[in-house]
Amino acid sequence: MESQLGLIKESINHRYSTWVWEALDELPDSFTITDPLISGHPIVFASRGFLKMSGYSMEEVIGTNGRMFQGPRTNRRSVMEIREAIRHEREIQINLLNYRKDGTPFWMLFHMRPVFGKEEGGVIHFVAVQVPISRKQRRSRSGFGNIENGLCEDGCNMREIAFGSCRREICSDSVVELDRVLALETNTRGSDVDGPCEASDLEKQKAATAINDILFVLKHHSQMTGRLVSGERCSSSGKGLLNSSTILSLGRIKQSFVLTDPHLPDMPIVYASDAFLKLTGYSKHEVLGQNCRFLSGVGTEPSALYQLKESIQAEQACTVRILNYRKDSSSFWNLLHISPIRNATGKIAYFVGVQIEEGSANEDGRGLSPERRQLSVVGAVKVAIRSLSIGACSSNS
Repeated sequence: MESQLGLIKESINHRYSTWVWEALDELPDSFTITDPLISGHPIVFASRGFLKMSGYSMEEVIGTNGRMFQGPRTNRRSVMEIREAIRHEREIQINLLNYRKDGTPFWMLFHMRPVFGKEEGGVIHFVAVQVPISRKQRRSRSGFGNIENGLCEDGCNMREIAFGSCRREICSDSVVELDRVLALETNTRGSDVDGPCEASDLEKQKAATAINDILFVLKHHSQMTGRLVSGERCSSSGKGLLNSSTILSLGRIKQSFVLTDPHLPDMPIVYASDAFLKLTGYSKHEVLGQNCRFLSGVGTEPSALYQLKESIQAEQACTVRILNYRKDSSSFWNLLHISPIRNATGKIAYFVGVQIEEGSANEDGRGLSPERRQLSVVGAVKVAIRSLSIGACSSNS
């Protein structure tokens, strides 16, 4: 759990400036930010508005998946639509019945949008805004006029809160409005959850404005680190990129392994499992884009490296016992198995490298030998990659 929390904190800190936490915390909307590159696709940030709406504390939310807010009356088809949007890395706006911590069901407008890394082109986060909706016309909301359009009373834009403008006015009015909405839903929840509930055009616009304000903050704070983000995919090549659905599938494999792309210069790592990061002591951002040679050191035998190189050139699997080094310079004997991973057309898409530290305990609880454990990982990776290519073919047809 401690290593998972480290990945979650790094998810924000690596990409944005240290002030992004304060800027996001001052936004009045209900929203979450999730990281599909971490196993389980956990929430890495939750706004104060979201915590107030859901009834959960920050500690209860961070590191969990959005499934925890669903319940027996949540529409399964709507959930599948959200999953498909994640799979295809696209924006979605949908009405959804969710549950608060006390078990109260409520309707909300769920608006999710992917955030892409400008340089690498892949999805790094998903931003999801939640706007409570009700069947009853809320006439009292007209008193907040410009706030519905993302403006303060004096006409300045909400995104300026990232730089200290209109903070008190926006936060106080938005909290009052959220209190009124939650109170209304509490009083009318019996009728509100019966049958589908449609969001108004005003609520849809509010969700879209909130998404744009959040992206504005993220873009600004990514510029301060030089690791730019965008609401649109910027990479034209698409090589070496794994989509969010495949990353989530790979994240369910608990063994230590990496995927490398033989079609890119120097065959870089394009995916590293959480177990690999734990074994080696490196962070995800220190590993991705590197060749596996970075694990070698003064005691690594050239013959083992040569055997790996020969197997890759011959497009064959092999297993070697090789001395590798962690980030802290400590060494370990690595029972390394590499194998080509072919896509649905039979062409090699990646190589998988499965690492088992010699003498380590078998953590899968099934008593499998190292060889069986490695073959199990290779099989699971093959299923994920072939599903990726099959999905790509069907979407293009």
